[in-house]
Amino acid sequence: MSIPSFAIGIAGGTGAGKTTVARNVADTVGEPVTRIPLDNYYEELSHLEYEQRADVNYDHPDAFEWELLREHLESLLLGQSVEMPQYDFEIHNRTDERITVEPSDVIVLEGIFALFDKTIREMLDLRVYVMTDADVRILRRIERDVVERGRDLEGVIEQYLETVKPMHEQFVAPTRKQADVIIPEGANRMAVDLLIDKIDAEREDEGRSSAGRERSVDSPTLE
Repeated sequence: MSIPSFAIGIAGGTGAGKTTVARNVADTVGEPVTRIPLDNYYEELSHLEYEQRADVNYDHPDAFEWELLREHLESLLLGQSVEMPQYDFEIHNRTDERITVEPSDVIVLEGIFALFDKTIREMLDLRVYVMTDADVRILRRIERDVVERGRDLEGVIEQYLETVKPMHEQFVAPTRKQADVIIPEGANRMAVDLLIDKIDAEREDEGRSSAGRERSVDSPTLE
């Protein structure tokens, strides 16, 4: 396999629509896409009891195993497969399962802190931030955590007010300044289409050469 030449980071607050954008990119880019969910790289916490794991601030950058993510992303960019950890939100811990992830021509890293780490940012060819109104994001968060992850409503709201919101303001929102492209509302189809066009243009300019990783990129807002 040829060395992948295009890596995209998609960041934004909880419920912003990052996964929707990532899936739309994967569905429409026209070539195989390797998706890396940042959530899979939460620290392994088997040494803690369940109650202790439940109290961890998972919206803080320290909750993630950055070194492993850097190693895996670098390996994928070199055309090497990785054994990606899997995470179970109901037990607040990784599972014993690992999934073999193969590299492809396009790699998409998606998560609230996709643009947080400087080393990882430097590996990315295009940095995207999905900006969605806070009211919309909290409603999506409630629906996801209660329906999909089996959590109680009171606990979800308490977590949002105590950690999610303040951590977003302190750590996530500032990464918007690191973005090359800002998408308002994750479900904005026109903005996503323009993003796809930009990806195609950037990949064409790069000429599928990994040497192009040092170039600068304009920073438009797609509206």
